[in-house]
Amino acid sequence: MATGASESKGGVFEFAVSSPERCTARGALTFATARRARTLGLDAQRAAAKSFVIDCGEIRQADSAGLAVLLDWLAEARRAGKALHFERLPEGLLRLARISAVDGMLQQGV
Repeated sequence: MATGASESKGGVFEFAVSSPERCTARGALTFATARRARTLGLDAQRAAAKSFVIDCGEIRQADSAGLAVLLDWLAEARRAGKALHFERLPEGLLRLARISAVDGMLQQGV
């Protein structure tokens, strides 16, 4: 299992890859951790199989920067011709997505 972590004053974000098809995002996905979280997710995607699932059920805090990271992961997967799906998206993150009218993209994936 490969694991990456981002720690700052704003919290800790961890990205644990359990297989070429699956990983778990946990902790704070916020402005303070977004840059490193983006990098961890993109690195995992590049090494992933054609279809990749990110379990988001352990994300405890998220803001608009965190939402932007998820959307960036989707865009990169699309560019790479890979399927990406999110599972167990936290309700707070879905509320942010609804306000931005991108909740369908998050729930559908690519």
